[in-house]
Amino acid sequence: MAARRALKAVLVDLSGTLHVEDSAVPGAQEALKRLRGAPVTIRFVTNTTKECKRDLLERLTKLGFDIAENEIFTSLTAARNLLEQKQVRPLLLVDDKALPDFTGIATNDPNAVVVGLAPEHFNYEMMNRAFRLVLDGAPLIAIHKARYFKKKSGLALGPGPFVAGLEYATDAKATVVGKPERTFFLEALRGTGCAPEEALMIGDDCRDDVAGAQGAGMRGILVRTGKYRAADEDKINPAPYLTCEDFPEAVEHILKHLL
Repeated sequence: MAARRALKAVLVDLSGTLHVEDSAVPGAQEALKRLRGAPVTIRFVTNTTKECKRDLLERLTKLGFDIAENEIFTSLTAARNLLEQKQVRPLLLVDDKALPDFTGIATNDPNAVVVGLAPEHFNYEMMNRAFRLVLDGAPLIAIHKARYFKKKSGLALGPGPFVAGLEYATDAKATVVGKPERTFFLEALRGTGCAPEEALMIGDDCRDDVAGAQGAGMRGILVRTGKYRAADEDKINPAPYLTCEDFPEAVEHILKHLL
């Protein structure tokens, strides 16, 4: 097997890896400061559709994380890019707090359906409206298809089951723009000058974070925080490059063994 290329970029998941809602993972702020002292480019990649990038950055700043807006690449950004490319008018099944990231996108007389995490909109009337549009030929775009995510109160359904329901009812196949899609990880690296083989992903989701990144040619570190459940590392093939207790342990490994 060819030797790994030197590590030049680290992609970091947010929810479940650095924080859970308004609580930071213990030691994560200091670990990020240590990682910033290393000769690597850092990008933060997230599938969250519960809030726009501005609100997400405000949340992270309040938690004490030193993160710039241009370092964050979200699945909302990827979805907006696709809508602009396709020049369609979406029915946006996303949380109202995510709508600012779609400012300027026409939504009158929709001819496409976009599904994110939208608990307030996942009712029969709205799902039936989406069903009819897709049945009539409107493209179905999934911001991501996560099965579930972690809240303080426990695990909660993600948008994946609702996307799968629309696919089942219409015999359509959704275009997925967020993790674990290979194009999402490659877009996150754009402008860094780093090849996938020179990058590593840290996340709490064995499929969307780790398997997705490894499918794009990166290394993946799975952390046992957030949505992690026992033996998640055995659910993907190839297995994660490494499984760590948390983000600080992952950073410690990078600083000791990969630089």
